[in-house]
Amino acid sequence: MKLRKASAAAAAVVVLSLTATACGGDSGDSGSGGGDKITIGIKFDQPGLGLKKPDGTFAGFDVDVATYVAKELGYDAKNIEWKEAPSAERENLISNGDVKFVAASYTINDERKKKVDFAGPYFLAHQDLLVRADDSSITKAADLNSKKLCSVTGSTSAQNVKNDFAPKADLQVFGGYSECLTGLENEALDALTTDDSILAGYASQPEHQGKFKLAGLKLSDEPYGIGLKKGDADLQKKINAALTKMESDGSWEKAVKANFGPANYKNEPAPKITEGS
Repeated sequence: MKLRKASAAAAAVVVLSLTATACGGDSGDSGSGGGDKITIGIKFDQPGLGLKKPDGTFAGFDVDVATYVAKELGYDAKNIEWKEAPSAERENLISNGDVKFVAASYTINDERKKKVDFAGPYFLAHQDLLVRADDSSITKAADLNSKKLCSVTGSTSAQNVKNDFAPKADLQVFGGYSECLTGLENEALDALTTDDSILAGYASQPEHQGKFKLAGLKLSDEPYGIGLKKGDADLQKKINAALTKMESDGSWEKAVKANFGPANYKNEPAPKITEGS
């Protein structure tokens, strides 16, 4: 009986050891491409960039970029685990190790670089205005004076316009972009402002095509980068190489047209990579 109990205990230890090893291999954190799975942070609510569809799949330019990078790191698309990365949580997700990297309309700036490193940039967006397709009264930011400008709670884009370009703009704040679009369509609002890539994503949705247009004002520069844990120079180098390859083989341009094309969005060429160089 004692021998049987000892054998059973030894077998249990072996099983637990194997189970722990298997679980550890799923995180994708044992090195770039070294695990079965990789967790990537994206937006779940930005059409054209990162959107979780009703069927549970994901679509958008950031999704395409992240999928391409993951493949170059050694991960098949089926082994990507997407994690929602709201703007306020991106740095925490990276520093806590909850994701390998974040591709979520993540503008590179000095303040953020104190907390995380970036690869890229892989896209250059600009703050712009979305107006009705038949509205020719807004051709410059100053035209917003005395007009109703829409913003979403927590966004600084509209406040920047009001402070820097159109102090007499009537700023209206809503809970989400969909409310701004509804107000814009029924003429209760005159313009919506945020990054042009986000605006193009909304305008490209089937239910919005032909209703809106971008003003093309380029009110700011927003270089999107891939955020990763500070000090991981090896991963940064590999991601930069993947982004360079994506542009050179035509995949980058194809992704731009697929996600923003219906809005007649005049995007910038792929930007020169500056991070880590």
